[in-house]
Amino acid sequence: MRNIKKLLFLLALVAIVFMSSCSDSESYAQLLDKERYATNAYLANCRVVNEIPRDTVFEVGADAPYYRIDQEGNVYMQVIKAGDRKTDKAKSSERIYFRYMRYNLYYWYTYGDMLGEGNENDMTMAPTYFQYGNYSLTTSAQWGYGIQMPLTFLGVDSEVNLIIKSKYGWSSEIAGVQPYLYHVRYFRNQI
Repeated sequence: MRNIKKLLFLLALVAIVFMSSCSDSESYAQLLDKERYATNAYLANCRVVNEIPRDTVFEVGADAPYYRIDQEGNVYMQVIKAGDRKTDKAKSSERIYFRYMRYNLYYWYTYGDMLGEGNENDMTMAPTYFQYGNYSLTTSAQWGYGIQMPLTFLGVDSEVNLIIKSKYGWSSEIAGVQPYLYHVRYFRNQI
């Protein structure tokens, strides 16, 4: 009888530990909600335009609005410098170099800090590039779809701020469900 009570006690203890550990993990839907909250909190302090201008003439500069690039709201773009789309448009599979700094918006939303990472100011870091529009190559796919989207509308010599949700972010980080704010400058030559 005493062994049965001990066994029941141990089983109850294991069940409590198991249930508490399960409640610590979040579902994918909950992570997507947190990503949406963080993104919306950031955009609440900005002007947002929910479509690309028909003539693709964007407001430019630090006070320009964020334009929603895709229908689902996974990527928003603020144009700092537009480049010349007519004479400097990226060509399919062309190697495009870029310098970036990125900030985790979920971290900002939770802790109030904007901690950046990237190669924007460190010229000793390896150059980053992609083959424009060619996602079959690891050199392009690793950066996700969002980082290339501005070049659909802008010239190569452009500069943008991007909000990229995980679905369109780095391929290695999609499961992490973290939105990022990027500051990106695009180049034809390695810098």
